[in-house]
Amino acid sequence: MRANTLIMVVLAGVFGVLAVVLANIWLANQRSAMARTEDVSRDTLVVAAMPLKFGDSLSADKLREIPWPAGAIPAGAFKTAKDLLEDGKGTKQALQAIGVNEPVLATKITGPGQRATLSAVLAEGMKAVSIRVNDVLGVAGFVFPGDRVDVLLTRTVRSNDGPDKSFVDVLLQSVKVLAVDQVADE
Repeated sequence: MRANTLIMVVLAGVFGVLAVVLANIWLANQRSAMARTEDVSRDTLVVAAMPLKFGDSLSADKLREIPWPAGAIPAGAFKTAKDLLEDGKGTKQALQAIGVNEPVLATKITGPGQRATLSAVLAEGMKAVSIRVNDVLGVAGFVFPGDRVDVLLTRTVRSNDGPDKSFVDVLLQSVKVLAVDQVADE
């Protein structure tokens, strides 16, 4: 074996061992950093104990409280299930799908005694409009509530002295789909 080849093999071995040692040191530092995060102050947060769909009523068996870092509690979150449920004015319902262990936020549920209707989903000053579509115009059933779409107007101008001309105008961009065929919970 030539000297250059032997030197390269030895250097490759040294760099390989060095990479393994450095990776172990880095992983040990990561483990100790994870152990230090347990010292972070925690608070409780209400999350869904089971998947909730649009219109599901909230009750104590569908919710649970989990520890959450105090500095990372989202706006509109509830710290206890009692705070969320006991307003004394009626039950609350989910306005959108909430997954297991997902925080239950005030923006995702109705007020006490309100029904989960489309009017509860609309922001202040907003309006809902229905648009008639068919399988072709409605993207063959691939548009679901919560998706964002553009609304286009296609028109044809008839001409006496030549071929008809077609125009497409963008009426609205990034419009949120609230429901499709009376289904609002997908």
